[in-house]
Amino acid sequence: MIEIVLDTETTGLSVKEGHRIVEIGCIELNDLVPTKKIFHFYLNPERKVSEEAFKVHGYSDKFLSDKKKFVEIADDFLNFIKDKKVIIHNADFDIAHINNELSIVGKEKITKINVIDTLDIARNKFPGSSISLDALCKRFRIDNSKREKHTALIDCELLAKVYINLLDQKEPKLNFNNLNEMKKIENNKMINNYSKKIIVPSEEEIKIHKEFLKKDFKRNFF
Repeated sequence: MIEIVLDTETTGLSVKEGHRIVEIGCIELNDLVPTKKIFHFYLNPERKVSEEAFKVHGYSDKFLSDKKKFVEIADDFLNFIKDKKVIIHNADFDIAHINNELSIVGKEKITKINVIDTLDIARNKFPGSSISLDALCKRFRIDNSKREKHTALIDCELLAKVYINLLDQKEPKLNFNNLNEMKKIENNKMINNYSKKIIVPSEEEIKIHKEFLKKDFKRNFF
């Protein structure tokens, strides 16, 4: 199954305040294994980056000034995610910003029908615990040392690993069939362990045993 892990960085938190996307990153998964297909662009948001956002991702107005605008990559982006499940951490945030960009360039908005929100999965799986991307990396012992700043592509790489762990795909799930097989294996192990212990009697012990059998035979039949 083909899935897309997606993340964005923005000029600020609120679409209502006119904030725009400055980076979009996507990584393709095929049966949970990353392929070589990625979609990644820095974008000129056509507005200033807020101080708070700059502290998060570090993309300055100067750095973004010569980058492509969303309208230039919109069709390629839509084709990349078309008919695929999209994996996002805190999907409401990213979808709101993506749909804002699509609306600005006159494209149809995307729905959450094909979106899987790992934040919701984590919230249900670990109620009351911290479920940020960093917290989940720590829980699953995923190395996030490269995440000095929030960048879309690095966050996609980390989220792909978190997603696999959230689905419990690191270890095979037991069913009744392989549970029975495991019992058979354990029983065989027990049998093998007993059979490995071989006691060899001495000549004296053999002689005493033969004499005992002769006496026992006479007592029972004569």
